[in-house]
Amino acid sequence: MTLDMKKIVIAIDGNSGCGKSSTAKALARQLRYIYIDTGAMYRAVTLFFIKHKIDLKNDLDVAEALKQIDISFEYNIVTGKNETFLNGKNVERDIRQMEVSNLVSPVSEISQVRKKLVDQQRRLGEGKGVVMDGRDIGTVVFPNAELKIFMTADLEIRAKRRQLELAEKGTKVALNDVIDNLKNRDIIDSSRADSPLRKADDAHVVDTSHLTFDEQVDKILELINIKIEEV
Repeated sequence: MTLDMKKIVIAIDGNSGCGKSSTAKALARQLRYIYIDTGAMYRAVTLFFIKHKIDLKNDLDVAEALKQIDISFEYNIVTGKNETFLNGKNVERDIRQMEVSNLVSPVSEISQVRKKLVDQQRRLGEGKGVVMDGRDIGTVVFPNAELKIFMTADLEIRAKRRQLELAEKGTKVALNDVIDNLKNRDIIDSSRADSPLRKADDAHVVDTSHLTFDEQVDKILELINIKIEEV
């Protein structure tokens, strides 16, 4: 992949625990694209709502809270990772806690929240050369993205991956609790009225259940190379 090749928008959607974010980050590094972690954006809003005890059913409270939220990403040269900042504070660790995981889907259902973040995501992707993952990237945020990927995996496999991810961050959670959390998020994400999780008609399905991390990255890189040759 050379730097002078035409840049495209890569939209990656799918359920929690499929490896969307880690795959998107790896792709962005290899392509030298910008990675935009939409899941982290919704988690940051959720964290703010939790800390400020925002009533999710009170439209005025939600609207006022959204005015006070500024989300940004910074590249950490030590860890080699993008980190999420909420109003200038690094919250990368805080937004991965189960308290946030349990509330992020209901927060994501709120139309005001989605509108604010979708507008911001579209602005970030205007210059192309972007990898973005989430639930509605290929259907709502970037319906005209040159390449759309829909990642999926078996529920128990997803739960074990998420449990390991939490353990690596120092948080121990029972597997059944993680399974219940993912199952509930799947139901909420797929059934919400505003921008539900669904596969775009022109998306390529990538089942990661029995793929290693390197294999799933390589599989999508092949699709990217094909698409770049076409545009």
